[in-house]
Amino acid sequence: MRMLARLFVAVVAFSAMLLPGGAARAADPVVETFNVWQWNVAGWTMNQGSATNGMVAAAAASIVNQNADFAALNEICWDQYKALQARLDQAGWPEGTSYSRFATIRNAEPDTSAACDGERFGIALFSRRQLGIASQYALPVDDEGGVHKLLCAPLAARPHLRFCSTHITSSNKEIGGSRINVQQLAAVLGHLQDFYADGDTVLIGGDFNARPHYGRLDNWYSPSLDVPNNSGNTGEHRELDDMEPSCPGVGETTVGVINAKGEAIDPEPPCGQRPKIDLLFVRESAIVGPYTGDSLEISTACGGPCSDHRITTGTVSVRIQV
Repeated sequence: MRMLARLFVAVVAFSAMLLPGGAARAADPVVETFNVWQWNVAGWTMNQGSATNGMVAAAAASIVNQNADFAALNEICWDQYKALQARLDQAGWPEGTSYSRFATIRNAEPDTSAACDGERFGIALFSRRQLGIASQYALPVDDEGGVHKLLCAPLAARPHLRFCSTHITSSNKEIGGSRINVQQLAAVLGHLQDFYADGDTVLIGGDFNARPHYGRLDNWYSPSLDVPNNSGNTGEHRELDDMEPSCPGVGETTVGVINAKGEAIDPEPPCGQRPKIDLLFVRESAIVGPYTGDSLEISTACGGPCSDHRITTGTVSVRIQV
């Protein structure tokens, strides 16, 4: 079915490029379908920077088994990032050699007791197809150390399609007169708006540290999402799991039973499940047809849970300017 879907999308895309007389019109968009994958791997807090304890192997296996086109990772150490590259190369997943990008949130430190044993700590993205030049943007600084970022890269063959990864702070403190998490969300949204103004289609995945029904995401979600669990929205995006039948407007939980400190994560309203904070957003106007999202059980291949977050996946067809 996946192959048939891709063939159908290719035929639609090619047909859309032709005028009645058969002449190509470069301004017409194409439509392509993508599988998106996202995981906060807790690379330091639960894996102590290890590239060999099972987490990297679990990530690589999931990316391949889920037939992912794009993968975004949060809280990953540099050594883990390089090990994941090697695993994916070995599996024959990428179609080229320039398919991953890394953005540092905390720089390498001489103190090996620091995050990632002193190595760099950050976010990353991977693409099955060749990537173009990446851009990274520093977000407003919180008081927890490091600098949160937005990392984006276009497909080399589709420069108007960008894949992005971000990790919003968990801090809710007021800094400079407003909450720092709200400032960071606004900064990310501003960069996305700039991409859209340039004609780009953007797929973004990350740990947003905000539940879908929170007010600080109202200007992300489109007003077309208007259900009891999530209403009053003013934005232009849909989240790929936002119509999950078990919790419409929110989606499935994306966290585990315990957090990185070993503390229990309790179920909460509106659907009596643990929080959903890892999200996959696409601008509604770019979406063609139905879309789906899912949340996968946490691998226990690390002598226990490999993370306190679940892997989040989604499938969506989007218009892309050519």
